[in-house]
Amino acid sequence: MIKAVLCDLDGTMLDRDSSLKRFVTAQYDRLTEQLSHVPKQDYVDRFIELDNHGYVWKDIVYQQLIEEFSISSLTWEWLLADYINHFPCYCIPFPGMMETVRKWKAEKLLIGIITNGKSGFQRANITALGLDPYMDVILVSEAEGMKKPEPGIFQRAVDALCVSPETCVFLGDHPVNDIEGARNAGMQTAWKDDGRSKGVPTDYIWKDWKELRPIFHR
Repeated sequence: MIKAVLCDLDGTMLDRDSSLKRFVTAQYDRLTEQLSHVPKQDYVDRFIELDNHGYVWKDIVYQQLIEEFSISSLTWEWLLADYINHFPCYCIPFPGMMETVRKWKAEKLLIGIITNGKSGFQRANITALGLDPYMDVILVSEAEGMKKPEPGIFQRAVDALCVSPETCVFLGDHPVNDIEGARNAGMQTAWKDDGRSKGVPTDYIWKDWKELRPIFHR
């Protein structure tokens, strides 16, 4: 019997692609005077490309943008601070995510998040989505000193919940960091198929949060 559901954040609970596009578009609009020589769509598209689905930290992204677009009136440090401070305002959950989380909580399932990234930034995004009241454990790689797919970070969540790995299911979109890592830690897994990978060994495959409601219940 499943006692706990643990989730990845970006690309699983947080619709990061849509959130990022909203933020970058708004950032350009706020800085139109300084970026007037750069076509808006070029700025948005290049940012998203350099970001590489969140696997490139934004100091590198902004340094590259400043060089490529010859931006002289803004520093990468200022732009990075703007990103950190404002991105949470543009966070969008995947449809059905909050309803599913509430349903699980009502059924007394334990729920948690394991995410790679910067602690303050990821915590702010979790808060922006309104998830804090529903979580029994939240682990962010920077604070834990380890990251997915290392089995240790999955085991730390299991220990915090006082359950065994085989009674946990981990939800995530990354075949290695999420699914392989959780499987190596002894958990069941539910892979969110975003169309970028195929043939991922997993217990469940899903695309929409509504698909999960009847599967994991007590």
